Amino acid sequence: MLIPTYWAEARLQHREGRRTVTLRRFGWSEVGEAEAQAHADTRAREAMARVLSGETLPRRERRVAYNGAEGVPIREEIVDRHGDSAITRTGYGALCLNTPDVLFADIDFAEHSRPRHVLAAMALVFVAAAAALIGVFHVQVIASLIVAFFASLLLGVPLPGALRKVVVALRGGPEQVALRRVRRFVASHPDWRLRVYRTPAGLRLLALHRRFDPREDAVRTCFDALGVDPLYARMCLNQNCFRARVTPKPWRMGLQRLRAPYSAAWRPEHASLPARRAWIERYDREAQGYAACRYLETVGSGPSDPGAESVQALHDLLCQAERELPLA
Repeated sequence: MLIPTYWAEARLQHREGRRTVTLRRFGWSEVGEAEAQAHADTRAREAMARVLSGETLPRRERRVAYNGAEGVPIREEIVDRHGDSAITRTGYGALCLNTPDVLFADIDFAEHSRPRHVLAAMALVFVAAAAALIGVFHVQVIASLIVAFFASLLLGVPLPGALRKVVVALRGGPEQVALRRVRRFVASHPDWRLRVYRTPAGLRLLALHRRFDPREDAVRTCFDALGVDPLYARMCLNQNCFRARVTPKPWRMGLQRLRAPYSAAWRPEHASLPARRAWIERYDREAQGYAACRYLETVGSGPSDPGAESVQALHDLLCQAERELPLA
């Protein structure tokens, strides 16, 4: 896990005849801005050499807080550190707990229909509509096909999602369906021990039985089996860490999100901006009345790792996970 304090950007340009190549690369450091700039210059030179040798590379890296280009660390304000873990402030203002080896997994209840299911439903609606129009109502073939096509768009696209909602409701609702999936997974992995939380959008799991490398096969197997949010899974792989939001999202408390400066990407000097400090003071006051998640149960009889327990205690304190507060 790497969450640097200092950042810089290098711009490098190469002209050869009528061809001009311009590259921008970020650099980072825990020491200071000069070291961050030197790192950026080195990365820009390396990228230019690869481009001039014929390799296709992005000309610039996106200004994003996390989950950007692979190899670019999390770029957020570091609010506090606890051992190997770091608490950072997201671009929109909430706090996140980042840990290199304590597994967190988010399961969102809102699932998007798979493309093959949508295409199958569209094909089914198209065939049924065309057959009915031609065979029953004796509409001309071309007109029937046109009407059937629009019917497949109007009915076929939302059909898989609607059917899934009905099935989930019959099985007890999204929370119970997700909890049964977690229990089945732990039953097949008896050495596991998972602490389960309810979030505003789904479930959060915290593994207590051992520490994990975010890129090991066991993590990928767990994420696939439990239906972990794909965006979160990709973030863990790219950033080589696990991450959990521990304070409310501002818009769920009726606040506007934190407005970043024009440069958008975090820089240490942003911490002293009066508007940012005023927003954080108000946010901290409002956040006392909300929980980021609520503890539900612990599943599995595996042992507890002391390091994981320490992160769990910090997580629960910051989230207010055992208080009866509205989730946000």
